[in-house]
Amino acid sequence: MGDNYPSEIGASSSCDWPLLGLVAARLRMAPARLLVYAGCGHGGVGLWLARALAAHLDGFDLSPVAAAQATGRRRHFLGEQRRRASFRVAELEKAGLTDHVAHGIVCVNALTGGIDKATVVYELGRILAPGGRLVMTRSQRAATAPPWHDHARSAGLQVEHVDERPGEPAMWERLYRLWIEHARRSGRGAGARHVRGGTPDAAHPGQPPHGPAHPAPSRHEPGSIGSGR
Repeated sequence: MGDNYPSEIGASSSCDWPLLGLVAARLRMAPARLLVYAGCGHGGVGLWLARALAAHLDGFDLSPVAAAQATGRRRHFLGEQRRRASFRVAELEKAGLTDHVAHGIVCVNALTGGIDKATVVYELGRILAPGGRLVMTRSQRAATAPPWHDHARSAGLQVEHVDERPGEPAMWERLYRLWIEHARRSGRGAGARHVRGGTPDAAHPGQPPHGPAHPAPSRHEPGSIGSGR
């Protein structure tokens, strides 16, 4: 990513400065409202947004370790107002929140593997307040139609924007090439053996895509969904 990498956030996904700006703009949140970060990982994206938007933050992740790490990072982003943010353990399909409580929801690179994406959209739509916005990202193979509209319709929501990021396949290819080259130069270590095996794996669920060193062309699409309820 070069200069586009938001080092403060420490993202291990494809989240960069342009994506952060786009998400903040699509959310259109007023200060002091509740932002929910679904699949929060160690919390960097949500904490940055909470600070930028002066929002309260509720983040959840399937991993207790990730939720604990996110809790420990609150002071760095929010200082003495760290209690504006809380993190807990929950599933994407079962957010554990009441209906219509969130004024904004963000889900970045967490829709991976065997997750039922339609169920996740329905569940997040359930907790979204009228007039609120849900911003999600997911990888999409080139020349395939994104499922945003079908999922939103089933959840009683309306799609406002689908923003393509066509430069991401090249970015991931550069990353994997550098990863493999670094492993070859180091010539030792479990990480090097793992990469040479041809399947670089993610350090955390919902982060870099699993697959071979040269993944099939895909594009990453942030979708902005407005509440229709």
